[in-house]
Amino acid sequence: MLEQLPYCGSAPNPAELLARFNLDPILITTLVLIAGAHLASVRASVDKSRAAAGWFVAAAAFISPLCALSVALFSARIAQHMILILLAAPLIASARPVNVRQSRPTTLWAAVAIFCVSLWLWHMPVPYDATFRSTALYWLMHTSIFGSAILLWHELLHHRHDRIAAVLGAGAITSIQMGLLGAVLAFASHPLFLAHLTTTGVWGLTPLRDQQLGGIFMWVPGIAAFLWTAMRSLSRVWTNLERVKAT
Repeated sequence: MLEQLPYCGSAPNPAELLARFNLDPILITTLVLIAGAHLASVRASVDKSRAAAGWFVAAAAFISPLCALSVALFSARIAQHMILILLAAPLIASARPVNVRQSRPTTLWAAVAIFCVSLWLWHMPVPYDATFRSTALYWLMHTSIFGSAILLWHELLHHRHDRIAAVLGAGAITSIQMGLLGAVLAFASHPLFLAHLTTTGVWGLTPLRDQQLGGIFMWVPGIAAFLWTAMRSLSRVWTNLERVKAT
């Protein structure tokens, strides 16, 4: 019985990488339809620009040769996930502000919990390796991680001023858990993922070094992104205080 290829195909070598675009018509059609529906629901031109940029970044993460490279390298798969979580998701989430009067505190903490569970679950060895054998699991991984990231950023970027403490706490918890997962991967004493045991050598990396690099990709950018969110929220509070003093 033939072994099923991963969704992004076989692991590429450096010479063929630039030709390995993922032109899956179902993927492209789905992205166009979702992005089009989102853009149609956004009114302000600046929000449309952000939404368009976010969906373009997401499309690039799935369609570019990064898709194929993520079959060979764990660090490339982590880079793909960080692009979705830290670039595409906040751009998309920022483009459609919520009605803050209808926002509930429990929604923020639910978003944190869903994101944390999704991130840890899909970067554990057994579920992670399973995505290379099943296209359904591959897309379950990416839709759950990407979707929960959009929901979380939605809550972090659009909140009432009286919920600043909760938002700062949620951002801190998210940053800490991403840093912890990144540290676990970076400081592991042996490679954890069977899918990459034989695919990293052609790229000049051992499986362990590739895994450690992926851990760093998750650790450092994750902390920086959520630190920026905290500074943004505090800046909004400071601006409002200055306005009150001026009146």
